Amino acid sequence: MKIAVVGATGLVGTEIFTVLGETEFRHSTILPVASVRSLGKKIQFSGRELTVIGMEEAIYEKPDFAIFSAGGSTSLEWAPKFAEAGITVVDNSSAWRMDPDKKLIVPEINGHTLKDSDKIIANPNCSTIQMVMVLQPLHQAFGIKRVVVSTYQSVTGTGVKAVTQMMEERAGKTPQNPAYPHPIDLNVLPHIDSFLENGYTKEEMKMVNETMKIMGTDQIKVTATTVRIPVMGGHSESVNIEFEKPFELEEIRNILSDTSGVVVQDDPFHNVYPMPIWSKGRNEVFVGRIRRDFSIPNGLNLWIVADNLRKGAATNAVQIVELLAQKARK
Repeated sequence: MKIAVVGATGLVGTEIFTVLGETEFRHSTILPVASVRSLGKKIQFSGRELTVIGMEEAIYEKPDFAIFSAGGSTSLEWAPKFAEAGITVVDNSSAWRMDPDKKLIVPEINGHTLKDSDKIIANPNCSTIQMVMVLQPLHQAFGIKRVVVSTYQSVTGTGVKAVTQMMEERAGKTPQNPAYPHPIDLNVLPHIDSFLENGYTKEEMKMVNETMKIMGTDQIKVTATTVRIPVMGGHSESVNIEFEKPFELEEIRNILSDTSGVVVQDDPFHNVYPMPIWSKGRNEVFVGRIRRDFSIPNGLNLWIVADNLRKGAATNAVQIVELLAQKARK
């Protein structure tokens, strides 16, 4: 197997290399690809030193797969060129997610829909992935009518620039090149991505639209408020669900405990609940604070946490490649 990682020197790109090194792909040929300013840089992978190459050279090498994590404009320009060369692209940006001709994939939910003819596959938004991992099995059991989600998202979701800003502020320095319009350390920003005319941000509307596309229904009503907080390690979400059918809390816990990729951490009386400090470096989605919403019929409250660089990005992308590789071998 030959795999190109486009955007190899970024936060997500670095995490993709880590995840690839934990799988059977550690024995594969891996091509680190980046912009002109990063050409020639060295990257360590599974005891090997790899040299960063450019886009044209990567296409010439004819990898089986290319995992893109280099931003929407790069994906719009280069993903079709890779696809035209017969290379299957898994794209981490928002460029192709809502394209009706492109599939938006979380392998545990809709991976079965992938075909050999899918040459550009979209990786969902990080906050959407961890939420639908929990919603899907519950929807199958009880039917979801409405979801209200508020997120508490790590600065790593913005990138190196945001991490640098937070650490400089924490050290008492004035950031030289801030990622945010306000301080982030000791602060909370109810502002992720740009604002739209409807008053929501792009991040909030991603969660609304992507959830329906991944789960294959427009009947679930979703509303979101996305917030940036000064932590690293993962995104957290407070999720309120209204079901069509009645449920017992034990049923909820049993269903989620039996869901691949989901870990239930729900013993609040012993201070056991998901936190980003424990999700860092983990591939699973963690759920806890499972309790009934007494204000509405068939209402449920949950707390969901996952490493946004892992299942929210790198892990999900690598899992898509693994799934396609398995299908190719059959």
